Amino acid sequence: QVQLVESGGGLVQAGGSLRLSCAVSGRTFSRYTMGWFRQAPGKEREFVAAITWNGGSTDYTDSVKGRFTISRDNAKNTVYLQMNSLKPEDTAVYNCAAAKYGYGGPHSRSDDYNAWGQGTQVTVSS
Repeated sequence: QVQLVESGGGLVQAGGSLRLSCAVSGRTFSRYTMGWFRQAPGKEREFVAAITWNGGSTDYTDSVKGRFTISRDNAKNTVYLQMNSLKPEDTAVYNCAAAKYGYGGPHSRSDDYNAWGQGTQVTVSS
């Protein structure tokens, strides 16, 4: 059974940085696109970033381009989200996700993912 465990969330001032991690077990991690999504209170889940199985291609939502960087370490079965220049509007619960099918991607639709972590809270104060 696949498990995804996020860590690294917290409270930070606007302009600050955080690095989220997502450790994956129970699946051949290196075959799958990985994604990060977020959900703010009262809003729908939103795509943030994705990275292909080999790290060769990435995709970001427009609002985080130039500020966030997604990366992965297949030897450690871990995907990361480096978040710089954080803004109050980045406040949300961040979830990592593993794609349904191996290879391909990167994917930006939540329907393309079938395994999710429990989420980690990121709060950015102004």
